Amino acid sequence: MSLRLPHLSEPLASIDSEQDSHSGSSSSEDEEDDQTWDDWVSDSAPKSCTSLFDKEKSFDSVEKALEYDKDVKGFDLQGTCQRLSLSFHQRIRLINHIRKEAVAPASLEKLSGKEPFFSDDQYLKPALEDDPLLQYSFDDWSEGEDEEDDSPERTISLLKARLAKANQDLATFRQLVTNQLDITALGEAGDAGSSTEAVAPRDDDSHYFRSYADNEIHSVMLQDTVRTSTYASFILSNPSLFDGATVLDVGCGTGILSLFAARAGAAKVYAVDASDIAVKAEKIVKENGLENVITVIRGKVEDIVLPVEKVDIIISEWMGYALLYESMLDSVLHARDRFLKPGGLLAPSESRMMFSLCEAKEVKKERIGFWDDVYGFDLSSMAEEVYDDAIIDVVPEESLVSDPTTIKTFDLHVLTPKKLDFSSPFTLTSTRTKRTKAWAFVLYFDTFFNTVPTLLSPEDPAYEVTIVKADEPNTAEVWAVGKPGRGELKRRASSKSGEKGKKAMERYEKGYVKSFSTGPASLRTHWQQTVFLLREGIPVEEGTVVEGTFSCRKSEDNSRELDVEIRYSVKPPGAEKAGDTIIQIYKVR
Repeated sequence: MSLRLPHLSEPLASIDSEQDSHSGSSSSEDEEDDQTWDDWVSDSAPKSCTSLFDKEKSFDSVEKALEYDKDVKGFDLQGTCQRLSLSFHQRIRLINHIRKEAVAPASLEKLSGKEPFFSDDQYLKPALEDDPLLQYSFDDWSEGEDEEDDSPERTISLLKARLAKANQDLATFRQLVTNQLDITALGEAGDAGSSTEAVAPRDDDSHYFRSYADNEIHSVMLQDTVRTSTYASFILSNPSLFDGATVLDVGCGTGILSLFAARAGAAKVYAVDASDIAVKAEKIVKENGLENVITVIRGKVEDIVLPVEKVDIIISEWMGYALLYESMLDSVLHARDRFLKPGGLLAPSESRMMFSLCEAKEVKKERIGFWDDVYGFDLSSMAEEVYDDAIIDVVPEESLVSDPTTIKTFDLHVLTPKKLDFSSPFTLTSTRTKRTKAWAFVLYFDTFFNTVPTLLSPEDPAYEVTIVKADEPNTAEVWAVGKPGRGELKRRASSKSGEKGKKAMERYEKGYVKSFSTGPASLRTHWQQTVFLLREGIPVEEGTVVEGTFSCRKSEDNSRELDVEIRYSVKPPGAEKAGDTIIQIYKVR
């Protein structure tokens, strides 16, 4: 038996527990809205169904189409679903996969149910509009029921049971399609007279993933010399780490890091991205002849199933503005816990969030002062909200009025998601010999690729980031951080017992620690710096101390955005104590 599931824009028919439609005792003021069971059954008449493998073959029922595919094409869809114990959504994906990719019947004989497309949500989108196969229920009638009993009461009872199951399946399917297509207004299931309004589920992801489907954002990132060349050189200068390795690329974008890993000798690379860019990445992989090494998987890393249990290396360019904007680090940590082998490598392995005082005269002039006089008019009220948002801009190195301090160190090998919301104290001391005003705090980050995390921690005094200057000729290469000598690392390795020590030394032999900075002293990156403008400038001179607390957490409105609170007080040189505490709150979005 087949049932037509309503379109997503249609409400499901309500089902009364009493058989009023057959008793004739019910009446309605609006007969057009009073659906009887006869109306419903008539409305669910079967539609023509096309063969899975032959677009020219159309049948007047799903059963005939399935029979044709089984007898002529040699593929038993119903038997396959039962053999693999496919869920409702896996069955949907299988049907759409066959239609969309024009899969040959012979290639389906060895399906195991673990193929990547069974977890790829792109195949929840119908490949054939209004496909009856997607609306068809493969469940048999319960065993032991009397098939001779075709009374109206039995028919109604069976229809109710089937429709109840269809309701449940459709409710789940609706949610998945809503997430996939960003549909926020779907028909509400329930009684025709219900006044309950559907509340669309909160969605912090759809806009985020859509933004990475455009070419422009990838062009900007790929042309960021510091960013891309650091990844390239770390991977390509460590072939002994990547040779024969299984690699997971989280948020692969165009697939550039996966291509580097394949060139470095990786045996298998799984490139994962939930954005539409995954389609282009797959084409790029094929155009470069690496489809036997790189497999592109469309989906969130939290939801996918890999063909392998564990990987040797996880690579990802997860950093956002102010380091944590977009919350992609959460996904990397999830991938680490699910897929990384014990002792496996994360690249990058650490990041430091850096904080400093800044004059920010040009930023203030452009963002605030501009509104004071616009064609002779005072529009300064337009500047009032500028202080509420962090500004992504470039500040010159000479505008810094203090040495930077480390607000937070993120060691990806041990970091937990809970620690991504944090509060850290800071102390900044002015280095300016002449009196001036600091109009902003500035935040940036340094990133490290450490192949010897058991020997060299982010807290090590020798762990210094390389600063790349704009006038340096070899900006397309990777610059090693300052590191202890070989003898010192040998001593540290020898202090590790057994296999740990051996593995640690092997890591050192196989490559250097690499790093780059997004700070004002380094060559400009697409991350720039994050500027927190102050409503009141801080008078500073040499020895002025500004101390306080920097707090950062995911925004309650959108988990991809950040809420930042900065509490600070100022202690002039020679003063016994600091002044009043000032609080400013910002959005990073």
